[in-house]
Amino acid sequence: MTRNTLRFSLTQQLIIICAVASLLPIWLIAWITELSWPLVVGFSVVAILISSYLAFRLASPLVKGIHSLETGLLNFKDGELSSLLAYNSNNEIGNLCQLYNQTAKQLRQEKQWIYQRELMLDKVLQSSPQAVILKNDQGFIVYSNHSARDLLNAQSALEGSQLTHLLDGAHPQLVHALEREVDGLFTIDNQQQESQTWHLATGKLLLNNQYHTLYVFKQLTRELSRQEVEVWKKVIRIISHELNNSLGPMSSMLHSGKILSEKVDESRLSRVFLTIEERIKHLNEFVQGYGKFAKLPTPQISQINWPQLLQQLQSQWSFNLLSQDDVITFADQTQLEQLLINLLKNAHESDSDIEHISLELSQNSNCTRITLSDRGKGMNEQVMANALIPFYSTKTSGSGLGLALCREIVEAHQGQISLHNKPGGGLSVHVVIPNNKP
Repeated sequence: MTRNTLRFSLTQQLIIICAVASLLPIWLIAWITELSWPLVVGFSVVAILISSYLAFRLASPLVKGIHSLETGLLNFKDGELSSLLAYNSNNEIGNLCQLYNQTAKQLRQEKQWIYQRELMLDKVLQSSPQAVILKNDQGFIVYSNHSARDLLNAQSALEGSQLTHLLDGAHPQLVHALEREVDGLFTIDNQQQESQTWHLATGKLLLNNQYHTLYVFKQLTRELSRQEVEVWKKVIRIISHELNNSLGPMSSMLHSGKILSEKVDESRLSRVFLTIEERIKHLNEFVQGYGKFAKLPTPQISQINWPQLLQQLQSQWSFNLLSQDDVITFADQTQLEQLLINLLKNAHESDSDIEHISLELSQNSNCTRITLSDRGKGMNEQVMANALIPFYSTKTSGSGLGLALCREIVEAHQGQISLHNKPGGGLSVHVVIPNNKP
């Protein structure tokens, strides 16, 4: 029913009611007094005109109020909540208009609050390290965040693209995980950095009467590594504590024994005490070395003085330097120096020719890359899989701490370290340090 029809119909009904109400007394008086028909008709016409005019005057405010309410409700339907109704009367129509304005104000505040929450949620999702992708039932992506673009190596926004088209150059394990659409873990192998472990969570939801699929990718590599290192640190602290509790009394008893042995003419006792002293010294160095790993201090970030650092390294170890000019890195200089010393030491112990040991520095807008390469024997798959784990060593006199400490230093800087066998033989260690200013 249109507005004109509504206005005409309501006015018409009021006119009919008023006309009938005004004619009834006239006809009743005419019947009682037996007035002539011309007088009855004349009085009836006058009564109808007066009652119609009064009905129209009475219906006009009501029709205007209903028309305004109808317009306001149509605005509600279109999502427009800023329009308010003007009213002066204190009748039922005025009360309805007042209630309409109060409702519009409350809905407008709630809409603004929802909009602010959506902005906040979008900001959180865009800055989240978890990759989020939402696609509709036709396979088009309707929402994604920056982490999702990095995961799919996309140069622009993903919205509006077919998900299957974006997976043409993606890693096979990633494609397989998306095709299965089942919650679980999968691994992405990368030649430039360590393998990444991801967890995929999927779900179906109904938006705007259309089914959508939500994918949430969470990288667990750093979390798994952190938990693994924490376990090793706890073991090391326990071992160090027990050894220190034993070495202290042993050193004291050794000193007392040496004093007592001076009164006894027995040459073999001197050799026994000397052997015990050497083993205690070795154990102390062992405990101190592992304590350094278990209690690595928080990095003190500052700009690295590369010329000074490289000069100090070259005074201790020989290597070829390949670097870009003006490499700017923010890290803990002492820890970074210890990292490079450990890597250079391993390179020199790998049976590589000195002239084939090289240290390369490069930089982009996001990170500094350090690559140390040699031409040694390299590593087999089993050794490479365990090389960064504490206590693991293939050397007879190795402590299994060097690469584990390197990994701890790099991850304390929110970076990554990975080992790769070179095609022509030898090992290449890649270290990535984010460019985070203090």
